[in-house]
Amino acid sequence: MSDRLRVLIVDDHQLVRSGFAMILSVEDDLEVVGEAADGAEAVAQARALRPDVVLMDVQMPGTDGIEATRQVVAEDLGRVIILTTFDRDDYLFDALEAGASGFLLKNSDADTLVEAVRAAAGGHALLAPEVTRRVIERMTAASTPAPVAPSEPAAPLLDPGYALLTEREREVVVLVGEGLSNAEIATRLFVGEATVKTHVSNCLAKLHLRDRVQAVVWAHRAGLIPQGE
Repeated sequence: MSDRLRVLIVDDHQLVRSGFAMILSVEDDLEVVGEAADGAEAVAQARALRPDVVLMDVQMPGTDGIEATRQVVAEDLGRVIILTTFDRDDYLFDALEAGASGFLLKNSDADTLVEAVRAAAGGHALLAPEVTRRVIERMTAASTPAPVAPSEPAAPLLDPGYALLTEREREVVVLVGEGLSNAEIATRLFVGEATVKTHVSNCLAKLHLRDRVQAVVWAHRAGLIPQGE
């Protein structure tokens, strides 16, 4: 079926690739179109197959997953989700800097993996909850906002698109910045998850952001997330 999302799986362990392929193959809207065992092969396969999403390991012989991600993103060959056994900050931040749309640990459950593929293909992103918190902590520690009165939020560093956001969209982008999923935002705001998805998409478009990862970064740089969140 031509409307299925095309996925390329990259890992230097055959059993891992087979396991991911088995999880994805039972989904009617997903299709595994290829596999690769190292970064160089991943880039070559991405050029040949033009997948929607690349599931990318980090530690591989030769060209590693970070460099392969950088090349895939630079050539616009597909959106990349990093999948690694190692919960390391250097992998996380190097991957995001390289342009990855998501970062998951290999102990994530099958539903999370499937959700991440669909989210990345749709222009959004999904980070493991513990990863989202670390992104927030790193950015909070790195920023030095001017002091404000306790009752006042930090003044946003206004992006031209910020003025175009509705009040509800501003609420949503703050909650995205705090690391909440669409389902959690829907619960917080007492609206449907489909409504949240629409708001998130509108925020990304108006702020010219690629995906949810960039929205987290933007919210913190704009000063929308209070210190300590």
